[in-house]
Amino acid sequence: MKGKVWLVGAGPGDPELLTLKAVRALSMADVVLIDDLVNPAVLEHCKNARVLPVGKRGGCRSTPQAFIQRLMLRYARQGKCVVRLKGGDPCIFGRGSEEAEWLKDRAIDAEIVNGITAGLAGATNCSIPLTLRGVARGVTLVTAHTQDDSSLNWQALAQSGTTLVVYMGVAKLDEVASSLIAAGMRSDMPVAMIESASLPEQRECRSNLAQMSQSAKAFELKSPAILVIGEVAQTAVASIAAQA
Repeated sequence: MKGKVWLVGAGPGDPELLTLKAVRALSMADVVLIDDLVNPAVLEHCKNARVLPVGKRGGCRSTPQAFIQRLMLRYARQGKCVVRLKGGDPCIFGRGSEEAEWLKDRAIDAEIVNGITAGLAGATNCSIPLTLRGVARGVTLVTAHTQDDSSLNWQALAQSGTTLVVYMGVAKLDEVASSLIAAGMRSDMPVAMIESASLPEQRECRSNLAQMSQSAKAFELKSPAILVIGEVAQTAVASIAAQA
């Protein structure tokens, strides 16, 4: 009997943000391959499953992707229900679609279960709407860390008129700020830096583009964190910038 792989988004950290479909997949799981950024509290929904940590975190030693894929394939071929449990959403900087295609090429049934992404949850917890009528006509999600170290189209991002949500950008604050300013974005564009989105320890630092890096150092900002850049992040910017 062939097994199945569920590529499940566990959300940004708050266990209550897990979807009902994710809970159902976990309740059926025989094996759970869990990422580092997943809150272990969600494992209460799969008490009888074998849990295997397969951590992948920027700047740290990570489980090779090829090894993770072989594990999924091995257990699925044994007829097991496998959950690949990822932080946030599997298809937002999470390789969910790549893994689904890889498994389907090997005749393994794979289903993606969406999760709430950190950019959305973190902003909402800080009372920041990513889109706002008359202020932000859209939102653009980007990562500051690329596999091939290629550069983003900063000109397009600076002129998009959308709220920018930058993932994996803590180590590249200077580059993000200087590139956007050079591309024409206002140096006083409001910025919110949100650490540990949706968790009890979530912290928020407000600043502006020119002072973002300086403010982050004073705040001792750490990963995982997201950056929200745009007019929607303007609340209380002046008070935080004055402290930097």
